[in-house]
Amino acid sequence: MGSGFKISVRWFSAMAAIDRTQWDQLAVPLQTPLLEWSWLHHLEASGSIAPAKGWQPCHLTVWDRDEMIGAAPLYIKSHSEGEFIFDHWWAQLARDYGIRYYPKLVGMSPATPAVGYRFLISPGSDQNRVMTGMLSAIDGFCKDHGLSSCHFNFVDRSWFDQWSSNGFVSWQHQSFMWRNQDFKGFDDYLQTFKSSQRRNIRRERQRMKHFGITFKAMTGDKIPSDMADTMFQYYLHTNARYGPWAARYLNQDFFKRIFQSCRERLLIIAAYRAPASHPLALSMLLIKDRHLIGRYWGCSEPVKDLHFNMCFYAPIEWAIDHGIQSFDPGAGSAHKIYRGFQAVTNTSLHRLYDPRLKALFQHLIEEVNQLEISNVEALNRKLPFAKRN
Repeated sequence: MGSGFKISVRWFSAMAAIDRTQWDQLAVPLQTPLLEWSWLHHLEASGSIAPAKGWQPCHLTVWDRDEMIGAAPLYIKSHSEGEFIFDHWWAQLARDYGIRYYPKLVGMSPATPAVGYRFLISPGSDQNRVMTGMLSAIDGFCKDHGLSSCHFNFVDRSWFDQWSSNGFVSWQHQSFMWRNQDFKGFDDYLQTFKSSQRRNIRRERQRMKHFGITFKAMTGDKIPSDMADTMFQYYLHTNARYGPWAARYLNQDFFKRIFQSCRERLLIIAAYRAPASHPLALSMLLIKDRHLIGRYWGCSEPVKDLHFNMCFYAPIEWAIDHGIQSFDPGAGSAHKIYRGFQAVTNTSLHRLYDPRLKALFQHLIEEVNQLEISNVEALNRKLPFAKRN
């Protein structure tokens, strides 16, 4: 890049309008699959993520002549649904003070509580210059469109460490992570637990044999495309259990699309009970490099401990057998602790344009973060390991 380099910024209202090859040259080298063109495009093209749903795509790209050297998936939001950082109380506090909280600008992979969001910047460019230019463009966009704030959710840790001082307020959130400690197999993994929990896990796995349930893991071309319809139905079944707290954001077309064109990123765990050939349950996870991300699961009928096997034990066993180093199981409750997932923090970054809103965040955030860190520490004191790692 010569000394005459001048940032050229272009905004796009849909991933379909952005060249896939140019975008993926920046996204594919990253550990996360959630910023790749196909995943983001199918969310939009299926209608799952759309202006009518409160997600207005406004993706930022940066160009050096005809080469895309920077990009960021961004959305104007009229609500906080599908973000999984639960800033509703910030919005309520703003209302109490007569401050408008919505609309706001959000950077994340929609409806996906998994760490990895960052700006996509070409390694051959002046990283600092491109990053500064992107932030300046975002500031101008928010002010021009009357947006109260900009929020980056589930940010990549290394990116956060590098850029958190750029006028952002950082907010800590509790999540979970499993890490492979060079386990030789699932039995080797079990040896890390206290004897009582080791017996409990074995009972939960043995119960599947008692019910005549077997599991099959499928990746890539081994995944039948027509299994997408079943996955969608099970996704609906799972959400139906939670009533007003359900997290149903995706439609049937989205599942059909990714089962056809994103199979290289999918791990499907299917549970069968003989003599039926149709799966009793399905679990859908994402794979990239040596990282696994849990997303959706569901079943046709309730079976005791089936959830633990579909979402934890079978994926962990597959992860160990295939050299996966980390497994992000997604949002959920503390029962993950008892299956070997450590509580960790993830970070969201907030850039606030209303001075009153910024003052509220800055006044309260230290206490909020300390409470969340204390919660993580309390959860990890319950880890049922024989020897702490």
